[in-house]
Amino acid sequence: MLSFDVLASFWSVPVIQTNIIVFFNLVGALALGLMVGYERSYHGRAAGMRTYGLVCMASAALTVISGYSHYWFGASAHMATIGDLTRVIQGIVTGIGFLCAGVIMKEGFSISGLTTAASLWATSAIGILVGVGF
Repeated sequence: MLSFDVLASFWSVPVIQTNIIVFFNLVGALALGLMVGYERSYHGRAAGMRTYGLVCMASAALTVISGYSHYWFGASAHMATIGDLTRVIQGIVTGIGFLCAGVIMKEGFSISGLTTAASLWATSAIGILVGVGF
């Protein structure tokens, strides 16, 4: 049932290399998001380092995981799926748009949060770019 051959089929060298690439993509996206978030929290804006870091890393995670869908389930050929990365990116942008809409506030004739919403959306785009390999 559980033998070295079974484990070796799930953790072959290409799968381990892919996991390392995914890990560094996520760490890189987190670092970039934290840098943007630090600047925004330094100036006392609504969203801070954690928000920007999570948005950037989550966008990269969704993108990079769907980009390596042929390595899911231990790279078994009969379980591999072919995903459409453009649909994943469209879903990320739509979801972040809803998050950004919650940041925008209107009080009378004053509207606040537009820059925070735009920077969250841009941070998501940075995460997507990291996730696809840029």
